[in-house]
Amino acid sequence: DFYFSTISPYTYLSLPRFRALVEARGLDVRWKPLDIMALFARSGGTPVGQRPQARQDYRLADMARQARRAWLPINVKPAHFPTNAAPASYAIIAAQAAGGGDMFALVEAVLAACWAEAKNIAEDEVVKAALEGAGFDPALADSGLLSGAETYGRNLEEAVMAGVFGAPSFVTQDGAVFWGQDRIDDLADHLDGVG
Repeated sequence: DFYFSTISPYTYLSLPRFRALVEARGLDVRWKPLDIMALFARSGGTPVGQRPQARQDYRLADMARQARRAWLPINVKPAHFPTNAAPASYAIIAAQAAGGGDMFALVEAVLAACWAEAKNIAEDEVVKAALEGAGFDPALADSGLLSGAETYGRNLEEAVMAGVFGAPSFVTQDGAVFWGQDRIDDLADHLDGVG
């Protein structure tokens, strides 16, 4: 289970390495976008804007360092952040249910729109372009909104029950939790039965 937020910079930074792991191992991923602000409220996290200034400054510097390491462009202060993460999340949920496209490409496009392209992922045309570019019907952005909202809420509840408190988080079939874009090697070791 891959718990993530469509407005999480660290989810964006995790995607190339996570994709490589999934493809190398032939893993089955259940994509579970969730409301990160609600998760913070439920798990004792603090929204970015309410953190002490030193932590906010460190976050920006760390994001830039991690982006260089991942060879990804990033705007550490995107034009549309925070924004409403729900529309893109509902589209991802609908795409997973519909099948037929590239889920990694879809999630990568949504996150890149926010963190590298100065686009607002709450806007219909941005979400539809991401769907289409990943091989999905762009009309999925308009369908299944009620189902998407229900699944989005359920993803949050499942995350809390699994012990997830941040994004990205990876939860294996045996219930092990790995949090952060820098824990993919630990996830790989766990899948190999190491540690």
